[in-house]
Amino acid sequence: MTVNPALVASTTSTMAQDTLALQQVFQSVHAESCPLNYNFHMHTVCSDGRLEPEALVEQVIELGVKGFAITDHHSVQGYQRAKAWLEDWQWRHPKALRQSVSVGAQGKSSPQLPLLWTCIELSACLVDTDVHILGFAFMPAHDAIQPYLNGPAQGCDRMAEAVIRAIQAAGGLAVLAHPARYRTKPTPLITAAAGLGIDGVETYYAYDRPEVWRPSPAQTETVEALAKQFGLLKTCGTDTHGLSLLRRI
Repeated sequence: MTVNPALVASTTSTMAQDTLALQQVFQSVHAESCPLNYNFHMHTVCSDGRLEPEALVEQVIELGVKGFAITDHHSVQGYQRAKAWLEDWQWRHPKALRQSVSVGAQGKSSPQLPLLWTCIELSACLVDTDVHILGFAFMPAHDAIQPYLNGPAQGCDRMAEAVIRAIQAAGGLAVLAHPARYRTKPTPLITAAAGLGIDGVETYYAYDRPEVWRPSPAQTETVEALAKQFGLLKTCGTDTHGLSLLRRI
């Protein structure tokens, strides 16, 4: 197969712009950002969630979410299906997109196309602890990410340093997911991850699974302080596995 160098360069440039845009969004994320403005942790039937990717995107649009990511475990199939659905939706609603910031005759804002970034949730070993690392805005076809698709990696590839490097080599951002959910406390985990060059930490997370989503106060205070100490990006997400994007179950 012949590869067009110009096409490869164009794709790489576009992905770099996506990564930079997402980095800027992460720098603006705060405790109230999720779930109605941004949601960067959601699962579909392509891993262990209950929502079809297309139904997930429908909810995103109905809620008016500005940007989101599908974080299926070791799979980008949900992202690919959601991307295709969004492209079709855009084709079917060109007028709505042009008027996305206007208000219609009945006082309702026109729908707008939310921003979707590539993402994946990968199993890794950090400080002798099984953890999850989120990879954002990477190139799905990049060679570095291939060992992590279709199932957890083993051996050296499973070590957190290797996972972080693979995500970054593919042009993405590596983020430690829900750092207060593991058997090892968040301080040694985040300290070690920062030493390995991780880009961010999932700062705003509902560890006690409330009916109305909100970040757990005690854990948030600890993780926020560590993110500030190590200069890490902060993300948020409901980690939904159920039928509603507004909560985990």
